[in-house]
Amino acid sequence: MDKLEDMSSVYDFDPITGNIPATKVEITVSCSSIYTFLLLSALFWTVCVLYTQGVETKQWREFGRTEVIDNTLNPDFVRKYILDYFFEEKQNLRFDLYDVDSKSPDLSKHDFLGQTFCTLGEIVGSPASRLEKPLGNRLFPSSETFVFYFLLHRGIPGKKCGTIVLSAEELSNCRDSATLQFCANKLDKKDFFGKSDPFMVFYRSNEDGTFTICHKTEVVKNTLNPVWQPFTIPVRALCNGDFDRTIKVEVYDWDRDGSHDFIGDYTTSYRELARGQSQFNVYEVINTKKKMKKKKYVNSGTVTLLSFSVESEFTFLDYIKGGTQINFTVAIDFTASNGNPSQSTSLHYMNPYQLNAYAMALKAVGEIIQDYDSDKMFPALGFGAKLPPDGRVSHEFPLNGNMENPYCNGIEGILEAYHQSLRTVQLYGPTNFAPVVNHVARYAAAVQDGSQYFVLLIITDGVISDMAQTKEAIVNAAKLPMSIIIVGVGQAEFDAMVELDGDDIRISSRGKLAERDIVQFVPFRDYMDRTGNHVLSMARLAKDVLAEIPDQFISYMKSRGIKPNPAPPPYTPPGHTHHHTQI
Repeated sequence: MDKLEDMSSVYDFDPITGNIPATKVEITVSCSSIYTFLLLSALFWTVCVLYTQGVETKQWREFGRTEVIDNTLNPDFVRKYILDYFFEEKQNLRFDLYDVDSKSPDLSKHDFLGQTFCTLGEIVGSPASRLEKPLGNRLFPSSETFVFYFLLHRGIPGKKCGTIVLSAEELSNCRDSATLQFCANKLDKKDFFGKSDPFMVFYRSNEDGTFTICHKTEVVKNTLNPVWQPFTIPVRALCNGDFDRTIKVEVYDWDRDGSHDFIGDYTTSYRELARGQSQFNVYEVINTKKKMKKKKYVNSGTVTLLSFSVESEFTFLDYIKGGTQINFTVAIDFTASNGNPSQSTSLHYMNPYQLNAYAMALKAVGEIIQDYDSDKMFPALGFGAKLPPDGRVSHEFPLNGNMENPYCNGIEGILEAYHQSLRTVQLYGPTNFAPVVNHVARYAAAVQDGSQYFVLLIITDGVISDMAQTKEAIVNAAKLPMSIIIVGVGQAEFDAMVELDGDDIRISSRGKLAERDIVQFVPFRDYMDRTGNHVLSMARLAKDVLAEIPDQFISYMKSRGIKPNPAPPPYTPPGHTHHHTQI
């Protein structure tokens, strides 16, 4: 990789968004009462096949299969599936059960017993991360089985044919964080006046031989012997769980204009670093180009590991497994700048053939968050409209028209209430955010024990009218178990929203800085797929707006010293002795 080519990534890198591989979860499968209505129970050899679905193509791909278990209607599979887990993605899974007739790996040669569909979020979001689902049968395996079934049930296939139990457990090495401190000696002098301003960039190596940036130290000014501050990084970000994987470190001299000078690099691994301060952890910094040119070249300085420690931290999934619920609220902008909903140019236009931008943003985010809320009842609010019967303007009205009970049943329920509101209210203005932020904050303030966390999705087309009040509301909300997502739809200028998203400059109100960064803003137009693939647009949007939520969630729990509830003991099905084989 040419150093100059890669400069931009060094310069632009933001460690928070540097896509750390998700944590990994282990899925255990067991089933009960498969086909109890069949008289063939003694002949059962069962295998479970897991399929995952591509985001773009929607193709199902086989991920893996369990061992084959014979002679039971209640298989309890030993082989587990290990999956990367992303909170911000809808990870669709399909489990197919087969009765194995031969040693052939070709599944079409075996009898299909049943299947179930779910998302990975549904499994981890279930109580104790244990999901029980009925097995459905989409087709019947063979003619004689069909006859058996028909004689027994006098009915049509497609009935429930047993239960599948899916349990998720986070892999333990995904919860470790390492704290490291480095210094360097006799680095090359790069600045004409003065010495160098060194900083280091760490890269994790990937399966395909490429490198991904995972940490950047601060710059230490005007020295060839810098001592950098200690930093803490998830172990999975350094090596994705593979302790012997190469970690590459590049050393640069910082320049104000961003054209940082390359001093040299070295490689190490997590296993080496874990030895701590020792002669093994002194590295020569090598500049290959210089080495090739200069016969007497030794190195461009050395880097020494001063200290290393590792500790296990509570993860997002620990809290979810311990029963913390994520409450999802949506607030929709009903101001007149959206355009008359009955006209096709309006952002609120109800096209019978496709969702408008509001519905798309709502569905994209809501379908993922709903897996973490057990009752699937979501408050849905509107702002900036005149309400019947008297035409008063409201900035926090329930979309379902029920002041006492603004809850809608599932994402479909919210979409229905949204459509209904468009027919009954009059779009007006101004665009005030503070009332809906304070609305959710009142609920969040009432449960600060870690049992609930609140996510507010605001979808808006415009320029905010109550900036000072909104900033005040956000600074207050930052102390609560709450995050805010703002999706801007339409073509307006969203400068104020970028300011609310405290990524560059933490938001403040009356001189008070927000305790945490809790706002994520994105303009919807950045995600519209050029080919018109809305599924893809929605997946990209959700990925970006939800990626920061787990860290915001953990930062709240940590700041309050809240530990997750211990999860109930893992479910163990009644013991069976099985004979295992493989196909």
